[in-house]
Amino acid sequence: MSQLSAPSVKPERSHNVGIIGTGGIAQTHMQAYKAAGSKVVAICDVNPDVLAAKQHEWDADSAYTDFRDLLNDPAVDAVSICTPNSSHHPMTMAAAAAGKHVLCEKPVSMDLADAQAMIDVCATAGVVFQVGHHMRSWAPSALAKAMIANGDIGRVTHARFRQAHDWGGSGIRGVFGSREKSGGGTLLDNGCHLFDLARSLCGDVANVFSRIATLQFEIEVEDTAHASLRFTSGAIGEVEVAWTATGFQEAFSVWGTTGSLECDSLHGANVLIHRYRNGPGVPWNDTCVTRYELSGPSAHTNHVANFLSAIEKRRDVVCTGEDGREAVRLVAACYQSADTGLPVKLLGESAL
Repeated sequence: MSQLSAPSVKPERSHNVGIIGTGGIAQTHMQAYKAAGSKVVAICDVNPDVLAAKQHEWDADSAYTDFRDLLNDPAVDAVSICTPNSSHHPMTMAAAAAGKHVLCEKPVSMDLADAQAMIDVCATAGVVFQVGHHMRSWAPSALAKAMIANGDIGRVTHARFRQAHDWGGSGIRGVFGSREKSGGGTLLDNGCHLFDLARSLCGDVANVFSRIATLQFEIEVEDTAHASLRFTSGAIGEVEVAWTATGFQEAFSVWGTTGSLECDSLHGANVLIHRYRNGPGVPWNDTCVTRYELSGPSAHTNHVANFLSAIEKRRDVVCTGEDGREAVRLVAACYQSADTGLPVKLLGESAL
């Protein structure tokens, strides 16, 4: 067993941040900024009662019911956009125009053209644009990425990614069941994280085939979905997402020609298991195993720290607007596949 600290780049100074939206994910952002030594100086929510309560709880200097007023606040250097999916595009466009660095929650947008416009406006304005695919800042996935690049499991052959939960047994919250507000169900909400992680670990995707279903909840979107992937490298993979699970599970496995890597929250959220052989002719189940137990901040905390460090130009953006756009492209292709019952081609693949 090896014990390692989670990789992260800590910001060197405090930043003044605004948070737009004050729901559950905004709470996570607030705590992460605090852990990074920065201050949430302004918040925004359309509900004035919720806004007043959060301003007191978070000790924010200013509170606004209109996001445009927050963006006009000269005290704010950067913003987290933690609002329903349909608002990500207009808020990011306005934030860039106001010269604010942007950490936008996933999915980056509900439309590929809108996603590209967000990328372009941030580039023109010279502001950092990071998408909230926090699994890129998750210690096990960061270590797995480095080990794959180092050749520790040989050539990747297949992979599996899973995120499944039951909303804590409380049912679908807020606008998540609305097609108009959210744009999709679990395939978009959970799947966009996993598609981004799949690209990060295994490379670009050549084609997809997907099935979706609404099996438990009376909602306008799917609550269960699977997708089969073929990567441009020739490797194959599977993404499994559900709001119909019991409890919570987040996991990935990547197999290669000389070893495998596995992380499963059921066995410890910050544990990565490396299996490999030190020679031929041993029993099938008798492999060498190295278990990495990773300490340090959570993935969300690391992701915010990476955002602030990118603002300081101390690291590249860990999840770019382009990365966010490509995750949405994969989700859209999967919806097309589910509608037609046919695979959907995105890119060419190499010869095996």
